[in-house]
Amino acid sequence: MLTIEEVNQMDLKTFSRTFGDIFEDSSWIAVEAYRQKPFASMETLHNEMVHVVKTSDYQDQLALIKAHPNLGTNKKMSTNSCDEQKQAGLRGLTIEENEELNALNKTYMETFDFPFIFAVKGKTKHDIYISLKNRVKNSAEQEFTTALDEIYKIAYFRLVDKCKKGDDHMQDQQAARMLSYGKADVFAYRTFLTPLSGVKQIPESSFSGRDNTVFGFNASIEIGGPAFLSSFTEGDNSLVVATDSMKNFIQWHLGSFEGTTLEGFVSYASEAFLQKYNHVEMIELSSTEVPFNATTTVKDGELAISDLVFNRSRNEEAYASIQLQKTAGGTQIVEQKSGLLNLQLVKVKDNSFTGFIRDEYTTLPEDGNRPLFIYLNLDWRYQDPAQALGDDPSTYVAAEQVRDIATSIFHEMETPSIQALIYEIGCRVLERFPQLTDISFESQNRTWDAVVENIPGSEGKVYTEPRLPYGFQRFQVTQEDVTQAQPQRLTHSQN
Repeated sequence: MLTIEEVNQMDLKTFSRTFGDIFEDSSWIAVEAYRQKPFASMETLHNEMVHVVKTSDYQDQLALIKAHPNLGTNKKMSTNSCDEQKQAGLRGLTIEENEELNALNKTYMETFDFPFIFAVKGKTKHDIYISLKNRVKNSAEQEFTTALDEIYKIAYFRLVDKCKKGDDHMQDQQAARMLSYGKADVFAYRTFLTPLSGVKQIPESSFSGRDNTVFGFNASIEIGGPAFLSSFTEGDNSLVVATDSMKNFIQWHLGSFEGTTLEGFVSYASEAFLQKYNHVEMIELSSTEVPFNATTTVKDGELAISDLVFNRSRNEEAYASIQLQKTAGGTQIVEQKSGLLNLQLVKVKDNSFTGFIRDEYTTLPEDGNRPLFIYLNLDWRYQDPAQALGDDPSTYVAAEQVRDIATSIFHEMETPSIQALIYEIGCRVLERFPQLTDISFESQNRTWDAVVENIPGSEGKVYTEPRLPYGFQRFQVTQEDVTQAQPQRLTHSQN
């Protein structure tokens, strides 16, 4: 059994996958209802979904009705509809029965311009025939209301059935979510984008903005929705947006983008894509910065910064990603992340690794003062995803500032382990930027192997690249970590 407690613990993505098919081909209803979590019961969840439909506009309600197949049709329909009609005996009609039902459906459709909707669970073919013959005599207004009422019943039956299926249904939903396709390695470069200025100043960083004279990225786009199922199962390309068109869409929209940040661009392009292609229900767009720094030149006999020549630089790259789901009122952000990739840092001394378990498998010596060479991937999330776009620079967290906090903490701290280091970095970032909910780390230990341990007259040593394999760590720091009193933590937030 799927419990209401499990439902209330779902994130939006899982919730949408699980309940998106409760209303026929209309996952936007589940997305809208998610806003009302937590739910007291499954009945409450159903009532919230019904409320979403009742408060939506006429066109959305009509689209919901038209999303349902005709009863008895042999055309493609959702798995839910197929099972329901089969149970009512409509998937095995005789030729005569099928002709009669098609004639009734045709009359109904010509009368109301939408299909006959009937909650068939527990009903027989005879029940359906009688209802169809009687309801065609109703007014258009009456039948519109009746159709929605029947849809609410269908949704309730599906919800109850889904709860009974529990884990099996969740596994089916996991498989269903793989229906997507897209384009990767989409490079684009824009010159003279609007500069970013007015960001919050912090003690660890001199960063104050970006001139955006050269703004480059490598993007990946992925789209999905039930409309694309037939492209996989039947080779039907009638609704397929070519991946080459996706590439062009991203590149061309960089020309009309008026914002200042990578996060702002991925949101802008994603929203525009969903508006352009109405049948696309989900889009995930991520972009990794291609960094360029200004070079130097001589002006009037003195060294100066060039405003014309830039070099591609740095190992680390900022990135941003957003996933949008189409809803009745527009779009809903499923997930938004900002991040920093491939930050490579070495601290030449004041790092130790001691006190770990020693047994018959241990060959690593303890080291009280070693160099430490690490790779870091970091990503952070905002309480309000709109703050990530940079429209209000004072609430925007720049990747350069996160980088500078990481290097500052690394310098300050006598590092007992990489685990302790990333925890301190995470707490400092969240102290400086309380608008963030959390920051996550993927770190790798790439510490060099010593070749020459002692150099006369010098504290230096000679090293070479470490042998494979390498160690790694993953950890998420939350605002709860920051508020907990821990005397062993560094406390520099008031500097």
